[in-house]
Amino acid sequence: MASIAVQIVTYNSTNYIKACLDSVISQSYPVEKIIVVDNNSIDCIKDSVSHYSNVYFVQNSVNNGFVGGHNQALGYADTDYVLVLNPDVILDKHYIEYIMEYMKKNENTGAATGKLYRDLDKRIIDSTGINIKKNRRAIDRGSGEVDNGQYDSYISVFGVSGAAAIYRREMIHMISFEGQFFDESFFAYKEDVDVSWRARLVGWEICFIPKAIAKHERGWKDNKSRKNISLKTRKHSYINRHYYMFKNDSLLYFLMHFPFIFIYETACLVYMLFKEPKLFSAYKLLFKEYKGLKIKKEFIQSYRKVPSKKIYQYFKGIW
Repeated sequence: MASIAVQIVTYNSTNYIKACLDSVISQSYPVEKIIVVDNNSIDCIKDSVSHYSNVYFVQNSVNNGFVGGHNQALGYADTDYVLVLNPDVILDKHYIEYIMEYMKKNENTGAATGKLYRDLDKRIIDSTGINIKKNRRAIDRGSGEVDNGQYDSYISVFGVSGAAAIYRREMIHMISFEGQFFDESFFAYKEDVDVSWRARLVGWEICFIPKAIAKHERGWKDNKSRKNISLKTRKHSYINRHYYMFKNDSLLYFLMHFPFIFIYETACLVYMLFKEPKLFSAYKLLFKEYKGLKIKKEFIQSYRKVPSKKIYQYFKGIW
């Protein structure tokens, strides 16, 4: 039987972690190892996790971000597959089983996800994978829609949300750069888009498995305004889109889609000017990371195997 580890990165996640871990432990498919990496929380997360004797807990003295925490967790297991899981996700009992069943039969599938609900009772969808627009804006497929069966088909998607994604270890090794699967330039947000794009450039398939169901709380989006999110996180949420474009994009298709990109960029800049002028400092991050991103781009382009036309078939819509 193919082995799988579950890894969770926490930051002040005490309110969510028990339900999440309980759902992992009750999975119908055996989980070889459960890893929780905490990014220097100030809540009682250690006490909450200590009740689980089968959880490997790592306490960081600094906040390494979602990205750094998950790269760290990848080193604590050597399983065939890895489930990268948010602490605010509750899995249905068969979530791992259904995805593993599909991935074991389809060896060219490097990543997969199930149907994530924002509100399970009202059947409001959170994500069924990631779609990407011609302006390079990545969105959760089906987000906010009521589930009326419109997403009940197994389908190849551009990418999968890092909230509850299963990755094949072979793919992780293949696209990692200097030991980093998730690019640590990203810190948090959109690293799952970058990983999905890089995986597709090599030729890996990415799939949505409708039978696999989970609930994703997304607490901060429902209960907090953007002002409650740190400036550092908001800057990365904005600038990380530029990171994955710089690293992965084809010059030809960038130029073909430039009008759509330009319109979106202009809209973002106008919003920042009047609503969040402090976000302009995010461009300092881009300049700081430029040399590193250029090296990563060269590495990515050196291993690409798939014609651009096959990649850009997923770039649909203009907004």
